[in-house]
Amino acid sequence: MMKDEIKKACEVMQKGGIVLYPTDTVWGIGCDATNEEAVKKVFEIKKRADSKAMLVLVDSSVKVDFYVQDVPNVAWDLIDMTTKPLTIIYDGARNLASNLIAEDGSVGIRVTSEEFSKQLCFGFRKAIVSTSANISGQPSPAVFSEISEEIKDAVDYVVDYRRDEKEAAKPSSIIKLGKGGTIKIIRE
Repeated sequence: MMKDEIKKACEVMQKGGIVLYPTDTVWGIGCDATNEEAVKKVFEIKKRADSKAMLVLVDSSVKVDFYVQDVPNVAWDLIDMTTKPLTIIYDGARNLASNLIAEDGSVGIRVTSEEFSKQLCFGFRKAIVSTSANISGQPSPAVFSEISEEIKDAVDYVVDYRRDEKEAAKPSSIIKLGKGGTIKIIRE
């Protein structure tokens, strides 16, 4: 049952653990985005340099304000109007693990509307790291069956929900919002 899965995943993350979970895009490796040790573990699992930023998921646009000092007005329109998953990179990240924030002080945040990840963020009450379930440099798995055993073995909990889906997921679009509302498209 989804509710039990969410409860278990939240318990694991509250203890600093790492979960493998379905999102509004590809399967994600997740943890408490405010816990520096947990974030460090995710970088280790992915064999990724921690200068490569990872994004976070939240369940509502209201939460963006808590993690970003000054949200440009255009962000609210983009979040409201988007019809597909959209990650926005904001300057002035705050209230997150310092090793999750890029050197320039920015962070990528996506408001998820997919049922499981939205309920997970809501239940956890904090931003959750969401990074593709692969070793850095390898292709992102589009479905659960493509996730390597190495990744599955490295996390503390693998969510059962949506494992059987065959439809290939796509990564989100990514845009960076700069000073004065400038928009730069990183990935369409």
